[in-house]
Amino acid sequence: MEITHFGLEEWLNKWEKEAVYDLAQSSIEALTLEELIGLDGTTVTDFFQSLSKTSLDYGWSEGTATFKKEVASLYQSLSSENIIQTNGATGANLLALYGLIEPGDHVVSMLPTYQQLYDLPKSLGATVDFVPLTEEEEWRFDSVKLVDVIQPNTKMICLNSANNPTGTLLDRQTLEEIIEIAEKVDAYILMDEVYAPLAGGDFVSIVDLYDKGITTNSLSKTYSVPGIRIGWVAANQEIIERLRKYHTYLVLSGGVLSDALAVHALRNKEKILARNKKIVSENLAIVEKWLADEPNVQLVLPNHVSTSFIRLNITEDDEQFCIDLLRETGVLLVPGSAYGVPQHARLGYCCKKETLEKGLALLSEYLKECGKNKV
Repeated sequence: MEITHFGLEEWLNKWEKEAVYDLAQSSIEALTLEELIGLDGTTVTDFFQSLSKTSLDYGWSEGTATFKKEVASLYQSLSSENIIQTNGATGANLLALYGLIEPGDHVVSMLPTYQQLYDLPKSLGATVDFVPLTEEEEWRFDSVKLVDVIQPNTKMICLNSANNPTGTLLDRQTLEEIIEIAEKVDAYILMDEVYAPLAGGDFVSIVDLYDKGITTNSLSKTYSVPGIRIGWVAANQEIIERLRKYHTYLVLSGGVLSDALAVHALRNKEKILARNKKIVSENLAIVEKWLADEPNVQLVLPNHVSTSFIRLNITEDDEQFCIDLLRETGVLLVPGSAYGVPQHARLGYCCKKETLEKGLALLSEYLKECGKNKV
């Protein structure tokens, strides 16, 4: 099986540890272990004391019953039996695609998006067509373009909302249009929803709108605990039963301590979301103020989620620009070429305020120097 290099993740693996000002991440500033456990007043000592007699044997294959119940409560139409725990949302996407896509299938994906959602189907022998998102249309999904590429044998439509990297959201009306198109060819809709909980507005999960909808999610982005590597896939019972067979091959069991921390995070989700909405709102205001005085950057503002996609006024290759920027200033961005959109960059703005402010100031200085060198 051949598969394309994973541009985004390979970039981060290579460069993120060298960053002084990391503006490349799409999660919201991670909670410390002490902060996570202390959300409800519990101390770290008391939390781990309560687990001290727990056997560090194999955990539950699909997550504990408590974990599954907490996740199911996030949806309107699902029970615990509709949830399978995975290694992050990447594990959830892999499970859904590995379990459902076969050679000769046709898949439609948005572009740009998270690379898993189109290169994994290709590696499994599917043909993939794209619905392009354009900056001129503010990165909005145009369902008319979906009609142009859908086929009678389309097996799955792969989406993510809010979108990585642009931060734009599929609204309720657009989702209903996509579902109507999918129903005509009996296609699955796989929706990576890792940024959705902060989006607010009229957001509703695909699994609560469409029987053949599959959602993948995790605690990494809007819940600020990527280090415990917990995600899930949620779908109707028929789909979940099929995926269980494949899950057995991919995941022997979950981590006992990671599951306990995940349950604690989910039980305190309202506190986490309140904290993170504040970070998004305040940091986005910093970005907007910076943009007003920065002529070399344009941005379609994200939908109050933690990822954004800036256009850079540069003449050189965007990947080389990002490498030089890192080496000269310590500022890390993800080049737009990792998403197939050159001369752009993913700007993760939900880090510590001092990191964001200093990183943006250094980026402006570097762009100014680059402009001088053009003259």
